[in-house]
Amino acid sequence: MRASRLFGLLEQLRMHRQPVSAAQLAETLGVSVRTLYRDIATLQSMGAPIRGEGGVGYQIERGYFLPPLHFDADELDAITLGMQLISARGDGDLKQAAARVAAKVDAIAPDGQHGRVRQGDMIAYSRASDAQRHLAALRRAVRGRRRLEIVYLDLKERQSTRRVRPLGLTAFDNVWLLTAWCEERDDFRNFRIDRLLTVAETGDRFAPEAGREFKDYLKTLR
Repeated sequence: MRASRLFGLLEQLRMHRQPVSAAQLAETLGVSVRTLYRDIATLQSMGAPIRGEGGVGYQIERGYFLPPLHFDADELDAITLGMQLISARGDGDLKQAAARVAAKVDAIAPDGQHGRVRQGDMIAYSRASDAQRHLAALRRAVRGRRRLEIVYLDLKERQSTRRVRPLGLTAFDNVWLLTAWCEERDDFRNFRIDRLLTVAETGDRFAPEAGREFKDYLKTLR
């Protein structure tokens, strides 16, 4: 039981990029703060590179190798549906990546669950969309912070050419949206990917800029 709890603590630390308080970790794991402190000390004595202290917060060093993952039934269901949705809604590269992830998860699934992710009892279906035509290029542009010139046809059938900084992508039930900083409008704009007529890289990249990032756009939604 304690071994499972220690592994769960490692998983929680791995999920947080910033120091997380002992109180928050204890609440998540369902133990007392005193027990949490003992578990932290145990992991540190075993060589886990956990930094921090009580009252400040704890963080595990990046790149630390965790033991093989073990998934419960609900986690396997979540992975199965996630990989199915990516295969149904993604571009070719994403579909191949989803297949690789599914194979890796199946390889370490508990006894009796091998093959469930790829050949399970849940299927996610989505109709093919014109969004897939540009999705791979947009993903690369977002990842590489590459400025784009796009030709867009809005819902009133008005065509415009925009120079944008691609910031993020959102998948809805029926459409994908590109969130970008539009240099013509000097503001955030969302573009339905299935309404993009052309997508072309300009050859230059854009640097991070406070107030013009995807996280800044998300704050405006709150």
